[in-house]
Amino acid sequence: MKKILSYGLLYLGLGATVFAQTISPAGSNPVPGISKDRIAKIDAMLDQAIQTDEVPGLVAMIVKDGKIVYHSAKGFADVGEGEKMEKNSIFRIASQTKAITSTAILMLYEEGKIQLDDPISKYIPEFANPQVLVSFRYADTTYTSKPSSKVITIRHLLTHTSGLGYGVIDGDERMKMIYHKAGVIDLFTTEKITIGESVKRLAKLPLHHEPGSKVTYSEGLDVLGYLVEIISGKPFDVFLKERIFDPLGMNDTRFYLNEAQGTRLVDVHTYQGGKWQEYPTTFYDPAYPKTGAKTFFSGGAGLSSTAEDYAKFLQMYLNGGVYNGVRLLSPVTIAMAMQNQVGDLWNWDRYYGLAFGVVNDRGVALGGMGTKGTFDWGGYFNTQYFADPNHKIIGLLFKQTSGAGKGDQTAWKFRQMVFSAVE
Repeated sequence: MKKILSYGLLYLGLGATVFAQTISPAGSNPVPGISKDRIAKIDAMLDQAIQTDEVPGLVAMIVKDGKIVYHSAKGFADVGEGEKMEKNSIFRIASQTKAITSTAILMLYEEGKIQLDDPISKYIPEFANPQVLVSFRYADTTYTSKPSSKVITIRHLLTHTSGLGYGVIDGDERMKMIYHKAGVIDLFTTEKITIGESVKRLAKLPLHHEPGSKVTYSEGLDVLGYLVEIISGKPFDVFLKERIFDPLGMNDTRFYLNEAQGTRLVDVHTYQGGKWQEYPTTFYDPAYPKTGAKTFFSGGAGLSSTAEDYAKFLQMYLNGGVYNGVRLLSPVTIAMAMQNQVGDLWNWDRYYGLAFGVVNDRGVALGGMGTKGTFDWGGYFNTQYFADPNHKIIGLLFKQTSGAGKGDQTAWKFRQMVFSAVE
């Protein structure tokens, strides 16, 4: 989760050729361009990971040219109850929420409602006159700050360059204490609070650094979720359902689950005492998607989903912004969003665009990550995805673990082996 992600004009020619493309089963005929034998090796690798207790359970999916060529559920959704994992099991996707929130912002951008370099204070006045942290006193958590020479823009919030932090998971202990004292809500909660209330508290706090000067993983996408509410006049969950989830058929992707969906929510597990067991309540209640006040629509980490639902979202991007005959984004916007938006501030094997990490030449040379332009991200509870626009391949590996583990190697093996199956 602490990791932060060139399309050129690749997408401009996609609309006509894949306009009606949707995720669908491959059927009995093999899908050209991918090795059936090597897919079998991936299956065996994942089986072994379950047998050796690397992970308690998982759902994996591989999509090629819009066809599902592999979809498997292994192990347990609830080890303690002996409940087996199912293909439609629901996972907390945490930071995979960020790309969906970014997509909502890009949709408003396309409608001329916002510009990416607008100051966020234009819409949320509490962010006017930002301050940068100078000194901190641990004894009483007081601090000093100085005025920032730059304002926070929407682009800064999309790219984690705003200077905002992430409270309870922040790398700076001072910021953790400042955020906690101010009552800023991070990530997940069962408390009765809205993103608007939390964001307004956040706006009063000092920044790590001047906007645009560094990359610091942050609650910027929560701020943007609130911006969607302000611009659209709708609760953030309603906007996502009407504008993204319903058109894509993502019927199991929600901030909060109904009773039937709640029975399919996978337990968060941790490996302790020589076995996998239920993760306890710490700074959050793991049951947050189905209990509590259900009022906090975190744009940075709040959604739960299935592998198939999220594959539809990624397929929309591979299709140049269209899915099942419905256009969500222009291919021109997608091409822009996949460009390097942070320069050399975060640029090793990937750079960061406006919604994803994107593999660059160095990442291709290192191997195992796909071709140049492959985009990806993951989530706090051990979920990962990647999508390669050149070979039209999507890979998703969903697990639910936190804290102590047992040497889980499945993420890198799965991705490396998927690209090794390309013919």
